[in-house]
Amino acid sequence: MKVLSEEYIALLKKLIETPSLSKEEGKTAEIIQEFLASKSIEIKRIKNNIIARNQYFDQNKPSLLLNSHHDTVKPNSSWKKDPFSPIIEGGKLFGLGSNDAGGCLVSLMAAFINFYDQENLNYNLILAASAEEEISGKNGIELILQQLGKIDFAIVGEPTQLRMAIAEKGLMVLDCISKGKSGHAARDEGENAIYNAIDDINWFRNYEFKNKSVLLGDIKMSVTILNAGTQHNVVPDECHFVVDVRSTDAYSNDEILTIIKDHVKCEVSARSTRLQPSGLTQHHILKRGADELNIKTYGSPTLSDQALMPFPSVKIGPGESARSHIADEYIGIKEIEQGIKLYIKLLNKLLV
Repeated sequence: MKVLSEEYIALLKKLIETPSLSKEEGKTAEIIQEFLASKSIEIKRIKNNIIARNQYFDQNKPSLLLNSHHDTVKPNSSWKKDPFSPIIEGGKLFGLGSNDAGGCLVSLMAAFINFYDQENLNYNLILAASAEEEISGKNGIELILQQLGKIDFAIVGEPTQLRMAIAEKGLMVLDCISKGKSGHAARDEGENAIYNAIDDINWFRNYEFKNKSVLLGDIKMSVTILNAGTQHNVVPDECHFVVDVRSTDAYSNDEILTIIKDHVKCEVSARSTRLQPSGLTQHHILKRGADELNIKTYGSPTLSDQALMPFPSVKIGPGESARSHIADEYIGIKEIEQGIKLYIKLLNKLLV
């Protein structure tokens, strides 16, 4: 496995030194395409997404998707190192996207290639290196799912310290408008939209949904933006505010939205309900595989491409979520080696 991991660490270095901000992943897509082609693997490219299927793909078999992303966020101003210079120091590989999610991507690629030319697998394998994950873009995993055919379940590569997230919170962003009636602030006239908004804001702050998720806990609603008023002596007739809703598998996003509209007076519109929560049953084959390999399972509060997958999925990979999007991001060399080994062990449980 040493030679194998070195090859994929070299690939990760090449990806790091090639900027791949969301919607600008063309060059890293080429690198991934060329690497797979060097292994005599046929690929399909859809915009900046790369797709490959195992050599003995059989339409009559169920399919397992292996997915991770190759786009990154923009480097923040606190970086002391060059974010596009892959440097190994103290057993750590530094660089933008090293942890989120380059280490996971190259480890999944290694596992896919390990099984690529094996016959008589229990499941088809589909590898998808996707774009626009960091912005939940329309030209990422959502675009290519239409091209993949029926997927039975998926393993999503994200930094989880090699624990398996068998549930993940979803997201809704709500735009709310509280109405009032304008008037002069010096006289007792008008209806203050801010005061009306306060009642609804307190509801968002304090409401507890009846159903609770075993793995993800409570639904979290946070008012994060508020705007109202034009000048100091005019009672505002509108107050606009934004609510960040982190949903759980206890409700769908549409069900949550209905409950909210039934309880507040303000106008509520969701920017989207597409980023759904997910949860795996305790008896699913992926959960059983994790139990047999003593992989710790948990519920994840952070969002990934799982939110756009309408089939069972888990999130697992080398690296640590807390390192994502930070200055001087890194992943341990040993973490990548361990990630490759664990992915192969898990796939062995499922495929052969």
